[in-house]
Formats: sequence, C-alpha cells, structure tokens
Amino acid sequence: MLEPLFGSLCREQVLQFILAFETGYATEIKTFYSIGLDPVQKQLEKLEFGGVLVSQNVGKAIVYSFNPRYAFLNELKSLLLRTREFYKPELIEQLTNIRKRPRRQGKPL
Repeated sequence: MLEPLFGSLCREQVLQFILAFETGYATEIKTFYSIGLDPVQKQLEKLEFGGVLVSQNVGKAIVYSFNPRYAFLNELKSLLLRTREFYKPELIEQLTNIRKRPRRQGKPL
C-alpha cells in the first residue's frame, strides 16, 4: 500500500514487522513474509544508513529496531499503523498476535 511512497513493498514489510515486534533480524522477517533474504537485508541496510533503524549484534545475528533519535519516528509509526488498517485481516492478526516465547509444555490454549 505504501510502495509508491517508500519505493519498495519489501521496505514497507520490513517497517511493519519492526513496528509490530519492536525488533527483528533479516531471516526472521524473510520467514514471516515468505520472501527472499537478499531484498530484506538490502532494505534493512538502507533503512539503517538513512537513520530510521539501528542495529545491534546479538550472538551471530544483527537485530534491528527503530532509531529513537529519528526525527520523524512518531509520524512514521502513525503512518504505518494507519496503513495496517487496510491490510487483509489474516495479516493484521499475524502482526498483532504472534508470541515470541514458546508456550509451556502441557499448558492449555
């Protein structure tokens, strides 16, 4: 939906993922959207170079999150949240209800 503005659907997907989960790394984003790893890595690098994202090494992974010092961070988040309202309900559900920690064995749903 924001592809004409951002220049890439992959860039929009990366930003939506980081907004939904606060952090993310390339393989995690690739798996979530079932897209190629190379485009995701390129978008993460471009967004970091532009100051929108910051990275941190955690083990062997490079984890990205929003740069709290980015001048238009609040406006960008508002735009992404507004855009999310027009997504398919299944994607909205995935972006809002994913657990990162495993469920305790034997715990009822």
